[in-house]
Amino acid sequence: MSTMIQTPAENISPQRKKANAEAYNRRADGTKRSWYSTLTARIVMIILSILFLMPLYWMIVSALKSNEELAKFPPTLWPHAPEFSNFVKAVTAMPFLTFFANSAIITVSVVVLSVISNFIIAYGFACIDWPGRDKLFYVVIATLFLPFPVTLIPMFDMWARLGLVNTLFPLILPAMFGSAFYVFLLRQFLKQIPQPMLDAARVDGASEWTILWRIAFPTAMPALTTVAIFSAVGSWNDFMGPLIYLQDQKVQTLSIGLQTFRSVNAQDVTFNQLMAASFLVIVPLLLLFFIFQRYFIRGITIGGFK
Repeated sequence: MSTMIQTPAENISPQRKKANAEAYNRRADGTKRSWYSTLTARIVMIILSILFLMPLYWMIVSALKSNEELAKFPPTLWPHAPEFSNFVKAVTAMPFLTFFANSAIITVSVVVLSVISNFIIAYGFACIDWPGRDKLFYVVIATLFLPFPVTLIPMFDMWARLGLVNTLFPLILPAMFGSAFYVFLLRQFLKQIPQPMLDAARVDGASEWTILWRIAFPTAMPALTTVAIFSAVGSWNDFMGPLIYLQDQKVQTLSIGLQTFRSVNAQDVTFNQLMAASFLVIVPLLLLFFIFQRYFIRGITIGGFK
């Protein structure tokens, strides 16, 4: 497996830049793209990006408005006198830090357990040949079609018998046993590792654990990053799980906290504070995506070896 040495952009010759630009402007069949098709694609992408960013923009704008300005019609596109105190009021109106700490503990634990467990399972399905491997993998994939309500009552009964209801464990421990989707994603990535390289490592005396952690794990980092981001987003935004298992306010998460904040103020909902709290909830996810954006895109597209 050869590696590609990337040349810094400032050291690329003008001829190489021109060749790269021409290659970028060609379709998969080798024909050259017309300038208007490229321009049209960019315009469509900009319009769609604006549409997708509108809810986020409106959330921030609403969080900075006063109650009087929120009641104006037609609504203003930007607050005349931004009130940043709405964020302070949103944090102090509920035990925000407690909810944040609980969500952070659950999310970090789920991410670590998901990455480790799903990677080990996927390695067994992709890199080790054993009887019945493919048939059992089909059974694992079939669990994707199980509706969530089917397993809801048995899972709750199991955690209740173990005495773990109203603790964080029912939201963390299931990540130890893998997810069919994550196993499928990692298996497809690991299948691209050349089998002769794995066999050579075994001939040299490397154990399966050595191959798993020193060869397969570094190679699968893009896919593992994708699994980490998916599991972090799913755990951070989870509403049904905390609603079912967590009754005590001391162990509740931000998703339940937002709903509690809204229900407590049902008669006089302060939408600016609600939008401020909602924005603070999604900030960690935005930072997570922007930091690991490159690895996320590589992993989700299942990049090939070069």
